[in-house]
Amino acid sequence: MVIGWFIAFVILLLIELVTVNLVTIWFAIGAVAAIITTIFTDSILIQCIVFTVVSVISLLITRPLFKKFKLFEVTPTNSDRVIGKVGEVTKRIGKNKYGEVKVYGNTWTASSDKAINVGERVKVLSIDGVKLVVEKEKK
Repeated sequence: MVIGWFIAFVILLLIELVTVNLVTIWFAIGAVAAIITTIFTDSILIQCIVFTVVSVISLLITRPLFKKFKLFEVTPTNSDRVIGKVGEVTKRIGKNKYGEVKVYGNTWTASSDKAINVGERVKVLSIDGVKLVVEKEKK
């Protein structure tokens, strides 16, 4: 079974090398642990358990570290940047009816769970497809 785990390790490592994000490195570490386990036991069940446990533990330990040391920050672009911003209603938003909101000089179709009249200020909660989900701005 050593050969099987080694092949798994090589495949997982190759996948990690060709992807941009961390995808399979934890499983590659688990495969190495399973290879080491083959020295002590021939039980495939125990090897699989070691593979799984070591993979999960390495994921839980290293993921926060990699997030802390990542080299770039994600900067909201295009539509993402309007989330959390304040806009003005330009066409009445009815309950279960779309209206329009102007945010950063752009007009968006918007919805809300409550009716909001023209001229009122709203906060953008999220984006659903190409429509904003908004609520009245709290003062």
